[in-house]
Amino acid sequence: MESQRPKYYEDVKKCVDDVIGKVGKKIVMGMPLALGKPNLLANEFYRRAKEDPSIDLTILSALFLEKPTWSSDLERRLVAPIAERTWPTWPDFDCIRDLRANKLPPNVKIHEFFSRAATYLSVEYAQRNHISTNYTHVVRDIIKIGMNVAAQMLAKKTIDGKVYYSASCNSDTPLEAARALREEEKKGRKVAIIGMVNENLPFMYGDACSDGSEADMIVDNPDYYFDLFNVPKEPVTVQDHMIGLYTSTLVKDGGTLQIGIGSLGDGLVCGLQARQDHNDQYKKLISDMKVQDNWPNMIEEIGGLETFDQGLYGSSEMLVDGFIHLYKSGILKRKVYENAAIQKLLNEGKITEKITPEFLDLMVEEDAVRTRLSEKDVLLLQELGIFKDSLTYEDECIVNGDKRIPANLSDETARKAIIETCMGTALKGGVIMHGAFFVGPERFYQSLRDMSEEERMQFSMTGVEVVNQLYGGETLRRLQRIHGRFVNAGLVASLNGAVASDALEDGRVISGIGGQYNFVSMAHELKDGRGVIMIRSTRMEGEKAKSNIVFNYGHCSVPKHLRDIIVTEYGIADLRGKSDEDVAISLIHVADSRFQEDLLTQAKKAGKVAKSYQIPERFRNNSPEHLNALAAPYKEKGLFVLFPFGTIFKPEEVMIGQALRAFKANVDNKKGKTLFNLVRRMFGPDSASAKPFLERMQLANPSSIKEKLMKKVVVFALESAGYIK
Repeated sequence: MESQRPKYYEDVKKCVDDVIGKVGKKIVMGMPLALGKPNLLANEFYRRAKEDPSIDLTILSALFLEKPTWSSDLERRLVAPIAERTWPTWPDFDCIRDLRANKLPPNVKIHEFFSRAATYLSVEYAQRNHISTNYTHVVRDIIKIGMNVAAQMLAKKTIDGKVYYSASCNSDTPLEAARALREEEKKGRKVAIIGMVNENLPFMYGDACSDGSEADMIVDNPDYYFDLFNVPKEPVTVQDHMIGLYTSTLVKDGGTLQIGIGSLGDGLVCGLQARQDHNDQYKKLISDMKVQDNWPNMIEEIGGLETFDQGLYGSSEMLVDGFIHLYKSGILKRKVYENAAIQKLLNEGKITEKITPEFLDLMVEEDAVRTRLSEKDVLLLQELGIFKDSLTYEDECIVNGDKRIPANLSDETARKAIIETCMGTALKGGVIMHGAFFVGPERFYQSLRDMSEEERMQFSMTGVEVVNQLYGGETLRRLQRIHGRFVNAGLVASLNGAVASDALEDGRVISGIGGQYNFVSMAHELKDGRGVIMIRSTRMEGEKAKSNIVFNYGHCSVPKHLRDIIVTEYGIADLRGKSDEDVAISLIHVADSRFQEDLLTQAKKAGKVAKSYQIPERFRNNSPEHLNALAAPYKEKGLFVLFPFGTIFKPEEVMIGQALRAFKANVDNKKGKTLFNLVRRMFGPDSASAKPFLERMQLANPSSIKEKLMKKVVVFALESAGYIK
């Protein structure tokens, strides 16, 4: 019975014993995406299944977080010290280690609906067992598969003497999954919902917060409070910054923003910060980029260049650390409220957050309350901050201390008394962000932990069933998400406007669709919403550049009929409502100029572009050299920073890593020449400037032939990359 829930445990083994005793040996366990998995609980279930072949274990999840590994002694010397200081207590997932080694026992299956980009490209088991589903359909699908156990990590906090729990980093699917399992339980299925406490998690509010009674079992032992996974920040290249700058011009003050993790999202955050904190410099840069010349209507119609007076509201499946940077920069500050009448009045400019007597008439006009206030009406007005918290309702009167005032707004005497003695000062309950999950660098977690409770309450965690769609509360969500800019990343764009984001044309999964389709679709449903896909125009395969704008591609994540806006480092392609010819031309204009003529030729051959069309001269200088020249003077002014939000890596580690990657690429693509040059370098003296790099790699004093060879490889790689002379 619910009154008996939850049962508390200090020992994860005893908890697993009881789960097996309750649901049996066929266990279909769901765990949330990324950070919120209870690693130690998952490892114990897996250990039992390995030891007992009669246990049938299926694990349903997404994005297992993994510490980096190495495949050579040279890699170990670089990576191991980083791993030791960055993830000192993070427990690896034993099942994923065995999956990668192709050692999963036959009684264990693992299905993921999302994975870290490209990490499973060569892992056949993961490719075969990927489940493709929209984020909003995950719970539906895992229930269909037969999930009978749900497990996640929880934060814990004592408030006014009572213990509360928070889904913290993962309210995305677990809340919905718990409700679904209870429905299955009513049908006779044996189920178990398990929480595992980790007090290193920030305690988040919103729908994530509960008294824990929805769980059957809660494991709480301080010995299990491991450090949270510290996600390294990716370098933000000039290419990424340019994409972010173009996209920043499409964001409207007073609007709504969704962004994802990664360097493209960080580039957008940097662009928005430049717009806010260095507006004159930002406008000069945008002018140098010819944004208004080449796309004259985009900024005026849907975006802006001015600072953020009203601010933005975040509505994003992922609360990325970039939102905290936007908050600290005074950009993320537009509050929304869980009341349609209040939100409508705010949108229309009829009210502000300051309470005035006009609130009462306006709430009556919106049918939010009645003229004769009921107890329910008074409670609502108190919840919103329109009335003071100290008031009570009794016998159709508002009781304020020793005063009793008729709860009748049409009674002038009562109305005057209500206005004079009952009104609050400011609206309450506003939030600046709705998110469904988070994972990020340690400083991001610490920023959340360091916030006051009032601050943290403004970052409301809820499910993807709320954030990723309009269904279930459409009136309010439409009012909250005005001028929505739903910004995602893509891999490849076809000239018909279709985008591939999650897989290659040979069918291999790169990551997963996640919520991208949800947000693209929602952008089209909101009258002033726009969906923006950020795509790097090129990628490198060895030393050869390949275009990510192609004539056609054998995979599609966003179909052509949902094409909207695509941004590359060379500009903005507005595709909504355009003909196929205009779409193709717009994309060619933002492609790298090395590939434009070939794209145009293919489009003309297919009859998609008129034979007479020529690319205007102003779009023919799309080159990395042009971008670097454009960025150079602004780098001196503090823009285009490679790691704008810090990094876990030391400077010498960044250089060693980049140099060794370049060396490996050269060996793969120009093996003979590279090895010849390496052999020539073997007999030369080492530069004194190599010393700190060699000390970091523990190769300053090599004691074996192998170490001497590794030392020469490191020095040669650093010299080839230009880091030492």
